[in-house]
Amino acid sequence: MAAVREYGTPLVDGPARLVGVEALGVDETAFLAANATRNTQFVTGVVDVGTSRLLDVVPGRSGKALTSWVNTQPEQWRQAVQVTALDPFRGYATALSTSLPHAIRVLDAFHVTRLGFTAVDDVRRRVQQDTTGHRGRRDDPLYRIRRVLRRGADHLSQPAWTRLLAGLDAGDQDGQIAATWIAAQDLRLLYRAKSRAEAQRRLHHWLVHCADSNVPELHRLARTIDSWRTELLAYFDTGGVSNARTEAVNLLIKKIKRIGHGFRNFDNYRLRLLLHCGVDWHTHRPTPLRGRLPRLAA
Repeated sequence: MAAVREYGTPLVDGPARLVGVEALGVDETAFLAANATRNTQFVTGVVDVGTSRLLDVVPGRSGKALTSWVNTQPEQWRQAVQVTALDPFRGYATALSTSLPHAIRVLDAFHVTRLGFTAVDDVRRRVQQDTTGHRGRRDDPLYRIRRVLRRGADHLSQPAWTRLLAGLDAGDQDGQIAATWIAAQDLRLLYRAKSRAEAQRRLHHWLVHCADSNVPELHRLARTIDSWRTELLAYFDTGGVSNARTEAVNLLIKKIKRIGHGFRNFDNYRLRLLLHCGVDWHTHRPTPLRGRLPRLAA
């Protein structure tokens, strides 16, 4: 590790590593797992969405941690950032609105879709408990279609449709699960709109559908989505910017942590991550060794 610090610290601290960032992605990952004496400790990762490059990781999962990091960057660098992608976490949204007020904030489409299907799960569990008096069991009709309920309607085969309708007929007496499932599908299809104006119309009809329903989970979901309306519709102003590349970097971060069997020193952890995900390595390509020809080669 001493050799890694000696060689890697100049590469990580070089100012040229952060040049050319126009789209920023923000997300959190776990650093230290919880034990008897502490809670799970998180770090905030900042990613260049354009190049999938990890820019930095800072301790904590809060708007204050993100604001402190952004404010330490040069003014010219901050002015160059035009778009920021984030998950539905209000702390990061507040930090980006104060530290990068000129940048367009875009809510990640995957997390919006996941909120819809999470509401379907919540309604299914509540209806299951109310009608049977217990949690889902193997032979319960609603429990047997729990995975089908989380699929897109356009991905269901005919047998899957048959299972879905049979399960809803047997267990969804008030139609609350069906109404929530339709709302989740419409929220997912919202991102197929051709323009912002069309997406805005679809979103308005979707909010009306949720408000007119008698499902409390849909009311809660509608309030959440409505509070993120500006960031959601910004997806159509930026050509479909998302936090997907930030999530891809998160997978690499977890891989490094797994290979290292965990880290306790944050500085060492940060250095390892930045050397793997944040530095462009210009190494010579080795000359391939010529092996035996395949048996069927002429």
